Amino acid sequence: MNAQDLAAHALTQAKPPADINPAQRALWLLKAGHWEKSHDLCQDLPDPVGAWIHAHLHRHEGDLGNARYWYERAGKPMPARILTLDDEWLALAAALQE
Repeated sequence: MNAQDLAAHALTQAKPPADINPAQRALWLLKAGHWEKSHDLCQDLPDPVGAWIHAHLHRHEGDLGNARYWYERAGKPMPARILTLDDEWLALAAALQE
C-alpha cells in the first residue's frame, strides 16, 4: 500500500488494513489519531525503523528533546521545522514500502 493510500485509509476506515506490516500499522495508528497505540507498537519494532517512527511520534507531540534522541538512534537527522509532520509521515510511509 503506498503512502497516500495508507493515509487516506487511516482517515476513513475504523481498522487498519490486514496486509500491512507492523511499522505501517504504527503509522496508520498515528494518522488515525491513536498516538498511544502507535507509540506502544513502535517500541516493539527493531531499530532503526522503530526508532525513526518513535522519533516522529515525539516530534508530533512536541517533545523535541526526546525526538532528537530517537532520531539519533535511527541514524536520521532531526528534520528542520520547515518539514511538516504530514510531509515527514509521508516520507516514513514511502520508505516502508521499499
